[in-house]
Amino acid sequence: MKIGIPREVQAGETRVALIPGLIPILIKDKHEVLVEAGAGVGAFFPDTQYAQAGASLVEDALAFYEQADIILKVQPPQMHPTTHLSEAEMVREGCAYIGFLSPFTRLDVIQTFARRKITAFAMEFVPRLTRAQSMDALSSMSTVAGYKAVLLATEHLGKMFPLLMTAAGTITPVTVLVLGAGVAGLQAIATAKRQGARVEAFDARPAVREQIQSLGATFIEMELPRNAETASGYATEQSAEFLKREQEVIRARFPGVDVVISTAQVFGKRAPLLVTCEMVKSLRPGSVIVDLAAEQGGNCELTRAGQTILYEGVTIVGATNVPALLPMTASQLYAHNVVNLFRYLYPATGLQPESSDALVKGTCVTRNGQIVHEMLQSLVREEVSG
Repeated sequence: MKIGIPREVQAGETRVALIPGLIPILIKDKHEVLVEAGAGVGAFFPDTQYAQAGASLVEDALAFYEQADIILKVQPPQMHPTTHLSEAEMVREGCAYIGFLSPFTRLDVIQTFARRKITAFAMEFVPRLTRAQSMDALSSMSTVAGYKAVLLATEHLGKMFPLLMTAAGTITPVTVLVLGAGVAGLQAIATAKRQGARVEAFDARPAVREQIQSLGATFIEMELPRNAETASGYATEQSAEFLKREQEVIRARFPGVDVVISTAQVFGKRAPLLVTCEMVKSLRPGSVIVDLAAEQGGNCELTRAGQTILYEGVTIVGATNVPALLPMTASQLYAHNVVNLFRYLYPATGLQPESSDALVKGTCVTRNGQIVHEMLQSLVREEVSG
């Protein structure tokens, strides 16, 4: 099989779907690797490294897509700035695709793949199964984002994080409040602790209390619902009454907080609104909010995706595509996730798993000219009836 690694065209995207170090594994499995020239430059993997690893470099984008049997990609298909065609149309008909697809907001891409009989697998749909942990790109990218969020806060905060005892006096440690203790939140807690901060954390799921405390943070108590998470471990959407109670608990912590890292998200839905304008006013001047949920609408009412704003002396960072700020690490993690999934779906033995396999069924969105993922089928029906 000819595996194609395109150059990402989305503005600001620095990651690449395959690093040179993994190419020998694919070649050993009897595959050929095609890399569009410049694909790894943003992540500091030059073309020469790909060539030395055994990949074939292709200069022209159209020629690249025409040759590949399967595309491994990071960002969902975009309008290509050179060919002026959608990348979804550039993938050769009847081929395969593995990558992030943002299926809930990019249903047009899914429909294009179905029409063109492309077998597509969405990395955000990798189920949380034990055997799929090495393929879980959402967790990998959240790990990078949680780490970087704390570093973004240090750039904007006018204080040092740790306790310092000097001849000129004692510098007290900053207090960091982390909202949401998923993978990104837990990594933010760990990173803030390593920086020397006092850390508090809040999450609506009771199961994460021990994880928060094991990292040395204080768990903020409130009465928690029994249905706070799905069977897959994702947070569920809560009632307006419960969100109001959450805001009240969080508001009580704000006067003593220097940094807020908000990571709370609900899979496939708008991020919960946890921080209102009035709550921001209760923060001390110079405080910082880093909102990792900015692309899903933001946990803070004032967040503007992709922008950093100043409101009543508080800096609000609407962080987007944070993993691309650490492209070498993010590409390394993502490439391992993608290759592990690819080798599961297309093993060297040629004995592919059944379509009823939980991992295949969970990730596959289009096959044989049809949209096969149940959640997306429901979206299409709603679109047609609406």
